[in-house]
Amino acid sequence: MSGKEKHRILVVDDELSMREFLDIFLVQEGYAVTLAESGEKAFGLLEKERFDLVITDIRMQQIDGIGVLKKAKETDPGAVVIMISAFATAETAVEAMKEGAYDYIPKPFNLEDLKRIIEEAIGSRRGTSAEAFDSESEDRRHLGFLIGESPQMKRVYDLIEKVADTRTNILISGESGTGKELVARAVHRLSGRSAKPFVVINCAGIPENLIESELFGYKKGAFTGAAADKEGLFSVAHGGTVFLDEVGELTPTIQVKLLRIIQERTFTAVGGTEEKTVDVRIISATNKNLEQEVIAGKFREDLYFRLNVIHVHLPPLREREGDLPLLAHHFLYKYSREFGKDIKKISGYALDILSRYSFPGNVRELENIIERSVALETSNIVLPESLALSNFRAGERREGRRRFDLTSKGIDLDKVIADLEKEYILKALEIARGSKQGAADLLGINLRSLRYRMGKLGLDQE
Repeated sequence: MSGKEKHRILVVDDELSMREFLDIFLVQEGYAVTLAESGEKAFGLLEKERFDLVITDIRMQQIDGIGVLKKAKETDPGAVVIMISAFATAETAVEAMKEGAYDYIPKPFNLEDLKRIIEEAIGSRRGTSAEAFDSESEDRRHLGFLIGESPQMKRVYDLIEKVADTRTNILISGESGTGKELVARAVHRLSGRSAKPFVVINCAGIPENLIESELFGYKKGAFTGAAADKEGLFSVAHGGTVFLDEVGELTPTIQVKLLRIIQERTFTAVGGTEEKTVDVRIISATNKNLEQEVIAGKFREDLYFRLNVIHVHLPPLREREGDLPLLAHHFLYKYSREFGKDIKKISGYALDILSRYSFPGNVRELENIIERSVALETSNIVLPESLALSNFRAGERREGRRRFDLTSKGIDLDKVIADLEKEYILKALEIARGSKQGAADLLGINLRSLRYRMGKLGLDQE
């Protein structure tokens, strides 16, 4: 219970069964609960008492939930209010958020989701919620532009801080989109080389016939078109750090030259004879398993050991427990400011939908989704329909695409269509954890249409 007894919650709902349900649930969670069966009763309580949180239904007779929200804000400008309704719409959600509601939750709701949102809402009053996130603040656990407070990321931070101010080469591994370049930049920024250049070399992005001259430079006349001497990227990085992204794509010839730089700290420009000395720290990154590449004979073993003195592994987003809301709000702040919009919140339900996605593109994919959502959003809150679900779930739908086998015996097309419709409705209900409004949102239909389809398919009885 540890301290939850001190948190007082006012529940306002004209439905007796909902009041009783929330009363039992919240008391079991350790909260002190006060019940109001109407907006009028809530007005009287709000004038006399202070609550850590108000949970109110939207649709009530005479004084509705918006009226309760306004009264709560009038009596206590810092009041935290969660709106709930079985008739959730984007319009009412936007109105509630404009009036200062903390979040808007459609009925029926999942208890774990409700518990989480209540804890975050109460935390926001103490100034500890993700919604109070400011990308420039220093009160969260982060390192440079790396953001996250999961145990996995804290281990990454600790390792970076230990090795940053050394000359040791570092190999960063992880799936695409996990932020490997951000780790490299954090190491450089914390090192004694921070005032010197940080040079990024995308080993997969430079054509094979140009990579040697790009890395090491060339002398005038070395090849057709070499009209003057050109300095290579390693020379540009002298005294600083070279970040070799996708190092596993280097050709065997370049691998040999890179090994020489590491061992001797010297190289020769294309078409030149003079050896040049260079002082650089090398940080490499790959989404390949370089050990397997070595076994397959595609990557030099001696170079692998020279690069992999310190190994930093970045976990995929799906394994970073609790980091998704922090990252989502960071990107929300970033793109709201960039696009000149006043969007300060992602609805709890939208976050819940994001939390169910596997994010094969990791943090980069999350950033793209939030950027697109902010660009499309016309209100002051990112709602589920703003997430462009059809785009970022397209891959999942493709993987689940069924095979159609039409034989000479024919098929019952009406039954096939009904089975497919039933399959999609059940999947949407699963993703929405039983919320019919959430399932309707995912399917792009209204709640009344979903209920009609479920009745027609016999799903209400299942």
